[in-house]
Amino acid sequence: MNKPLILVVEDDTAVRNLITTTLKAHDYRYLTAANGESAVLEASSHNPDVILLDLGLPDLDGVEVIRRVRSWSNLPIIVISARSEDTDKIDALDAGADDYLTKPFSVEELLARLRVTQRRLDAQSGAVNADAVFTNGKLKVDYAAGCAFLDGKELHLTPSEYKLLCLLCRNVGKVLTHTFITQQIWGRSWENDIASLRVFMATLRKKLEQEPGSPQYIQTHIGVGYRMMKVE
Repeated sequence: MNKPLILVVEDDTAVRNLITTTLKAHDYRYLTAANGESAVLEASSHNPDVILLDLGLPDLDGVEVIRRVRSWSNLPIIVISARSEDTDKIDALDAGADDYLTKPFSVEELLARLRVTQRRLDAQSGAVNADAVFTNGKLKVDYAAGCAFLDGKELHLTPSEYKLLCLLCRNVGKVLTHTFITQQIWGRSWENDIASLRVFMATLRKKLEQEPGSPQYIQTHIGVGYRMMKVE
């Protein structure tokens, strides 16, 4: 099976060479872009399977690149950035990023994230049960269509928010630990995954819960994980 085509968007030559050398050593196909405008052009011209995106680009901010790509594609976008503040992560995830790695990062972690992404791409190419619809109170998730609705209105979720919601829905009533969730979403549980998970959960709750402070659907089990509650 062919490895996915990766678009590496990074203006730092040393970091770009590290990433591309790693990809080449593991037989990944790749393209490169050193700024935001060329990244958008490469993405629209070559339709890569995954984008590895730095946020600190010389022309466009990486968040703007995410927004532009998201206007026409749901391809996975993994941010690799030196920005470590929660606000930066929230901005990127809200714009539509699927994952967020903080520099410095290990190549082993990057490869693990890519393997998970490839498994998702392979699964998406397989058959889907057209009758698979989850309903919980006013929430409806149409797995076949890849859409979620609340009170009849479509929720505008990022790809990772949708994956997280589906994981919770498929385990309704069960407490899912942080480790289990991060392994399911990213393939393994790294130290910074728990912080990223909290960010994802916060953005998902803003869209799902009418009163995030008094959640109806997603319950937090402090120090353990999260649970999708059954709503009548």
